[in-house]
Amino acid sequence: MNTDTLNTTPAKHKDFKFAEGELLLVNKPYEWTSFDVVGKLRNSFKPLKLKVGHAGTLDPLATGLLIICTGKMTKQIDSFQAEEKEYTGTMVLGAITPSYDMETEANETFDTSNLTDEQLRNACVQFTGDIQQYPPAHSAIKIDGERLYEKARRGEEVELRLRSVTISEFEITRIALPEVDFRVVCSKGTYIRSLVHDFGKSLNNGAYLSKLTRTRSGSFKLADAWEVMDLVQVIRAESAKPKAESL
Repeated sequence: MNTDTLNTTPAKHKDFKFAEGELLLVNKPYEWTSFDVVGKLRNSFKPLKLKVGHAGTLDPLATGLLIICTGKMTKQIDSFQAEEKEYTGTMVLGAITPSYDMETEANETFDTSNLTDEQLRNACVQFTGDIQQYPPAHSAIKIDGERLYEKARRGEEVELRLRSVTISEFEITRIALPEVDFRVVCSKGTYIRSLVHDFGKSLNNGAYLSKLTRTRSGSFKLADAWEVMDLVQVIRAESAKPKAESL
């Protein structure tokens, strides 16, 4: 996508035109949902009612780059959402959890003493390229109008369907068992929790995600993102300007 003409510069003194349409890069805080971020920013525009949306949901326990669109730019959300993503994270070997991350407690453990650095690095190869994965039962995918995580939290069985995704790069960046750091470049719709879970299974072991940060989406980088409350202050200042000058 050609982004040369879009309002995407996160400079602190740029002239925003939120109603006309802005693309904003935000660093999603830990334990916030993506919808929490959208809601916080939307409320900052009050009393003006302004359309605000996000491209590419992040789990509550993940942090990092979230693309926020306002006004007419919300029409481009699907295009931004379809772009390649890059993540860094940490997995814990030797255990699995029902949610594939730290949202739930470990329900099975494994011995990691026989795992070698070579085994871990070699295991990445089979998860590079076009692969298929099941989404976690604790995910935001809707079935019959209800999120999977809502069913999972009630203890209901859910039917998971394989999804085709592409992993362009998957590398181990640090090994300090039981922790393993990694970097992933992947297509839209990839569940890093599922990737980590399947990685553990491939070693006849277990693994769950303990940390995840989205560092890039398409050509947009986390390094250029706003902290949420800094952006809120800017929006409130812009919203307080006389009507002819603001938004």
